[in-house]
Amino acid sequence: MAPLKDLLILDFSTLLPGPMATLMLAEAGAEVIKVERPGTGDDMRGYEPSVQGEGINFAMLNRGKQSIELNLKDPAARDRLRPLLERADVVIEQFRPGVMTRLGLGYEDVRALNPDIIYCSISGWGASGPKASEAGHDLNYMAETGILGLTLGSDGAPVLPPILAADIAGGAYPAMVNILLALRQRDKTGEGCWIDVAMGENLFPFLYWALGNASALGRWPRAGGETVTGGTPRYNIYRTRDDRFIAAAPLEDKFWANFTRVVGLPAELCDDDKDPAATTGAVARLIAEKTADEWLAAFEGVDICCSLVRSLEEALADPHWNARGVFGRGLRMGGRTVPALPSVIAPCLRDDRAGDLAPGLGTSNDTLS
Repeated sequence: MAPLKDLLILDFSTLLPGPMATLMLAEAGAEVIKVERPGTGDDMRGYEPSVQGEGINFAMLNRGKQSIELNLKDPAARDRLRPLLERADVVIEQFRPGVMTRLGLGYEDVRALNPDIIYCSISGWGASGPKASEAGHDLNYMAETGILGLTLGSDGAPVLPPILAADIAGGAYPAMVNILLALRQRDKTGEGCWIDVAMGENLFPFLYWALGNASALGRWPRAGGETVTGGTPRYNIYRTRDDRFIAAAPLEDKFWANFTRVVGLPAELCDDDKDPAATTGAVARLIAEKTADEWLAAFEGVDICCSLVRSLEEALADPHWNARGVFGRGLRMGGRTVPALPSVIAPCLRDDRAGDLAPGLGTSNDTLS
């Protein structure tokens, strides 16, 4: 039996963090009902790209859920939610702090109807503090936690990250983890709780190495000057003769010894503690002498921690992912089936009956009657 079977989750969230969290919970067997505004629903329904008018991003994040269409500003409409609120196990919302309370749907309001409810609020800055009411997006959270300042390009300017780390790693994953912990706690105590997930502050653990150095030694991290920011030849990106790139990460001595031997680094430069910049420059010149394919052939079968920087198209063609079934689940949209978003839920914990369709807006409104 799927571990979250028979759990009901009311999902008031939109866009990415909350929907991804509830997608993972649905994968584990939970019944997830999205509560969407009339007419348009979740904004992602209308985002491009789309297939026959169905937003691909929405479909990827909301497969296997149900949808009800409801105007939360209408007291009569909110009253229709009462039966679902009374039997829900989890409520998840993603409005700015205070919005749900003003709608009469805050934690205390719901707890009055359902004392053991687990109520999860996701916001950028958290429900308290000077920034609590400020708007923000992923780029803002990475900028204000110091992460963006460590991602400088060759011109010295910060580089736009290609991933939404705050939304997913700072929002969706912590929400899922804390909801599961709260469910376990409720099993023991019979009591629910309110979970305040702040996407911005949840990025700081990714800087554990920098925070430790700063607090213990007073050494603040430098862009381009630390182990994981380009300050060592053992963790760097090198251009090949055919303008491809090798991501080299032979950090440990055993890997570094293999790497220096394969690339032909002169013995006097192998001790990279003496002059890291000189060693990095020498490695760069050596890598630039051969094509990417030549280097991949040279690295073959050697414990060396080096990879070709691949495009997404190239990455998806790697047989490793197919062998592990990473894209084995299907998503039906536009009259055809495409690979569903890979799940972080282990196969032994997934619900094989999880749907392969995203819900149409309001298709489960009959649950309100």
